[in-house]
Amino acid sequence: MTWLLPLPVVVPLVAAGLALAVSRRSRAQGIISISALAIVLGVAVALIFVTHTAGPQVMGVGDWQVPVGIGLVADRLSALMLVVSALVLLGVLAYSLAQGLADGNESAPVAIYHPTYLVLAAGVSMAFLSGDLFNLYVGFEILLAASFVLLTLGGTGERIRAGSIYVVVSLLSSILFLISIALIYAATGTLNMAHLAERLAEVDSGVRLLLQIMLLLGFAIKAAVFPLSAWLPDSYPTAPAPVTAVFAGLLTKVGVYAIIRAQTLLFPDSRLDTVLLVAAIATMLVGIIGAVAQEDIKRLLSFTLVSHIGYMIFGIALSSETGLSAAIFYIVHHITVQTALFLIAGLVERRGGTTSLEQLGSLAKVAPALGAVFFLSAMNLAGIPPMSGFLGKVGLLQAGFQDGSALALVGVGAGLLTSLLTLYAVVKAWNKAFWQEAPEPLPDARVPRTMFGPAAVIASVGVLIAVIGGPLYDYTDAAARDLTARTPYVDAVLVHGDRGSGQSSDSSGGDG
Repeated sequence: MTWLLPLPVVVPLVAAGLALAVSRRSRAQGIISISALAIVLGVAVALIFVTHTAGPQVMGVGDWQVPVGIGLVADRLSALMLVVSALVLLGVLAYSLAQGLADGNESAPVAIYHPTYLVLAAGVSMAFLSGDLFNLYVGFEILLAASFVLLTLGGTGERIRAGSIYVVVSLLSSILFLISIALIYAATGTLNMAHLAERLAEVDSGVRLLLQIMLLLGFAIKAAVFPLSAWLPDSYPTAPAPVTAVFAGLLTKVGVYAIIRAQTLLFPDSRLDTVLLVAAIATMLVGIIGAVAQEDIKRLLSFTLVSHIGYMIFGIALSSETGLSAAIFYIVHHITVQTALFLIAGLVERRGGTTSLEQLGSLAKVAPALGAVFFLSAMNLAGIPPMSGFLGKVGLLQAGFQDGSALALVGVGAGLLTSLLTLYAVVKAWNKAFWQEAPEPLPDARVPRTMFGPAAVIASVGVLIAVIGGPLYDYTDAAARDLTARTPYVDAVLVHGDRGSGQSSDSSGGDG
């Protein structure tokens, strides 16, 4: 089944070319995009079953043996991330297609939207499947290029400014990552992550620490970990609703995924765990304090996004199977609920004419279903029992108590406080937007069912995660065991003499 591995990257790229070729036919572009992402979702579901039953799947591109060739690797973690990302990308695409149909040609996504969106999907898949650092970097750069185009769609001054900030910060992250790659190659002679798992242990401890710091800095910028998160609240809210939704829900999690790989596979000695714990606590608290102070729904959600990244970093920094499992569970929960909330915020803006909580009101009278879906997702984000946010937070807090250190217990306290303040912030937004009397009559607009449907479906997935919480936790427990053991991943990639026809002295014992 290794032939499945390149499909999540190749299919969107081929579809992007086809969509560009029919750029004057928006209907054909929509069909191509939906079909491509549906195929990616099907492949991802197949991979999750294969990796769960048969272990990590490895494919050497061009049949060249690792570490000479490019390796694509799918294990439990990457397969789960592929499924969730494909689901979210498909749902957001359906939302944007409905928005285009509802608004007519003038407001419909421009011709470049579909090709760029598909390139973004390919970049996400490449980041999750890459078996070496350089192609992980390539995946990030594909994301960056596509993100800049999507952020600046429409070309308004505000979007260009926000997009420029995003690009400058992302380039800084990329430069750090690229320098790290060069130094790692100079120190070890390889960029294959399984190979690095063996060779980095032989590097001088001071050099290894420097490499770890540089990699984590680059990934932390992409994941929006405090104090490297200042760019996010100003960059995301200005983009079109579907773009903001997919960025907020998905792209920061690619950075978190990279941090998990670095901390478990490359640097398992946990020397920076204390630093990560402090960063996690600060990210939770600073983000949620910023959210409480906001009077705009999109900015409020952007700050909660930063805050809840802190939960994931907290689970990673604990360096235990319990913490890692809960962090992976929380990533899956947060991708769906944050995407749903930003899509709903787009519908609120459409119906109320603004996202300012000072100018909104009375939406419960005219759009009760929208209020219900917003409330459902908001409670899920806050972690109200028995929703998936509650299950994820319970796992993280349990891991904190198991660790028992003073800093871990401070993290538990910060997590509880952040959860309470999240509840306050989202209830405030719900009350002001839906229940207070609108200061001025609402515009004569409506929420198309075709746009409401995808948002409701993604919000429902957040609820479904709670329904399947037990089996999903069993899966994330198994993924965490693989990550901490490292051997399933390393042994699957470095199969001497059993894969590929290329020659490599590293893989053939020096006689190649």
